[in-house]
Amino acid sequence: MNVGDEKGAILDSIVCEVKPSVMLELGTYCGYSTVRIASMLPPNARLLTLEFNPAYAAVARQVIAWAGVEDKVVLIEGPSGDWIPKMKEEFGVTSFDLECGLLRTGSILLADNVICPGTPEYLEYVRGSPRYESKYFRSHLEYTRVEDGLEKSVFLGDHRYRGRSLL
Repeated sequence: MNVGDEKGAILDSIVCEVKPSVMLELGTYCGYSTVRIASMLPPNARLLTLEFNPAYAAVARQVIAWAGVEDKVVLIEGPSGDWIPKMKEEFGVTSFDLECGLLRTGSILLADNVICPGTPEYLEYVRGSPRYESKYFRSHLEYTRVEDGLEKSVFLGDHRYRGRSLL
């Protein structure tokens, strides 16, 4: 729920490398990663962040406002399963999510906590699919020595792109 300083540095470098124009964050919590991401976004870019818990969303709104990045952030309250299918209609988003046909070739997924608590099914899927090229960034569970990490997966689209390195 908290990206922390070590993983935050990895997140920062990926956001700076990619320079996204539209980004989606699933789970805002207190807004720490939201503020980190928004502060690294290029001008005119925006971050859509989804938070299910109304209490977390209220805190995150205050943190986002205090950090002065509310011009780049749209905090959406409610279940991601309800909101993701409406991204085109509600926010004019044309790409970022596979289930709704919004993931385009070159889209990047960055998953946290892939070791602790772990996401074995997700890792098996992105690492085994010819539609993704993935790279693991070793890190630690926030403020501990417990191994954890981030998985960066580039959506390659059609399987014929499998041999091409995008990282």
